[in-house]
Amino acid sequence: MYRVAVLGDRDSIYGFASLGLDIYPAETAEEGARYLRQLAEGDYAVIYITEDLASRIEAEMDYWKSRPLPAIIPIPGVSGNTGIGMKMVKKSVEQAVGADII
Repeated sequence: MYRVAVLGDRDSIYGFASLGLDIYPAETAEEGARYLRQLAEGDYAVIYITEDLASRIEAEMDYWKSRPLPAIIPIPGVSGNTGIGMKMVKKSVEQAVGADII
């Protein structure tokens, strides 16, 4: 059975534990990349990652984005919305459709 994880700074992700999601606090880019690799190679179908952390480990994110699982979804953290999530959606639409439609 697949699971769902949330990855990012402790303040942003701690509340997700009360929803039954697995949380992985990562304060540095190296720690975040290591956790993402570990989760993606495991039995996680969805990994939510804070936009701030996602922006610091883009190379690792790009590697896993080309695979069918897991779905890696950026979410705003306590610092607010940085626009990374929307940028990733726009990029995915451009790849799928061949043009910018957003």
